[in-house]
Amino acid sequence: MWWAIEQALLYIGMALVVVGALCDLIAAIGLNRFPNFFVRLHAATVGVIGGAVCPLFGVTLMALACDFLGYWKWFLAGGSFTTALIIMIVAPVGSHALARAAHRHGIPVEPKVCDFLEEDRRKAR
Repeated sequence: MWWAIEQALLYIGMALVVVGALCDLIAAIGLNRFPNFFVRLHAATVGVIGGAVCPLFGVTLMALACDFLGYWKWFLAGGSFTTALIIMIVAPVGSHALARAAHRHGIPVEPKVCDFLEEDRRKAR
C-alpha cells in the first residue's frame, strides 16, 4: 500500500515540475509579446508563481516519495515547501509595488479603459 502512495506522490511531483516548466515558457513568450509594462509584469508574475512555486511543490512531493534519501528527504521537502510559501507571499507584493511605482512615475497605460489610481497619482504630486 505504501508503495502505491509513493508512486502517486512521485508522478504528481513530476507533473507539477512539467506544469512549472510550461508556465515558465508561457511567461517568457508573454514577456516578449505583450505591449506594455503592466501586462508584462503580469506575465512575469505568472512565471514566478507558476514557474517557481509549482515545481517547488513538485520537488516536495518527489522528495517525500524517495526513500533512498533517508532522513534527508525531510530537509529537502521542508526546504522546498518553505521556499514555495515564501515566494507565494513575496511575489505578489513585489509585483504590486512595481506596478504602483510605475503608475506613480507616469508610465503610460495603453489602452486606458479605467484608471482608479489616477486620483492617487494627482495627490502624490
